[in-house]
Amino acid sequence: MTSTPTAVPPPNLATSATGPTGARDFDFLMGPWHIRNTRLVQRLAGCTEWETFDATGYARPLPGGIGNYDDFIAAAWKPGYVGMSLRVFSPAAQRWSIYWLDNATGGVDAATGLLQPPVVGGFADGKGIFNGRDVLGGRPILVQFEWSLMHTGAPRWQQSFSADEGHTWEMNWVMEFSRPV
Repeated sequence: MTSTPTAVPPPNLATSATGPTGARDFDFLMGPWHIRNTRLVQRLAGCTEWETFDATGYARPLPGGIGNYDDFIAAAWKPGYVGMSLRVFSPAAQRWSIYWLDNATGGVDAATGLLQPPVVGGFADGKGIFNGRDVLGGRPILVQFEWSLMHTGAPRWQQSFSADEGHTWEMNWVMEFSRPV
């Protein structure tokens, strides 16, 4: 689904749910989750076919309040695949950096051996917006993560890509979280 972009102002972190410091913004995510995934089969290719699959995840804090990490296991989607998000908070910048790692690529640039660039951002007005740059099929793209419904007990994450510097965006992955029963 391609849409006209909406202007996304930088987060006003002073109005974050946690006050002037956002170091605890992801506390809502700690613990075990059932994750319902809806994912566009091909990205930035005019595809309209979506796949749906379930996954499990478990989020844990990093020592010293520097961030958190979670695992992502979708055994029926890709047997043996394991992914994880690593979220690190910068008190000085009042921003989060989110890295994606998995056992397919390690989350590492093959040429340099360095971690792939993160998406960076924060929370304001009931949403978390995180932006970054990536490469898809050899072409540079923009990536945006959006967290919403954080304090409902059923948070939602979505990912969108732009191949035209943010003029249009294609949402390509939605994760709906619920606590396991």
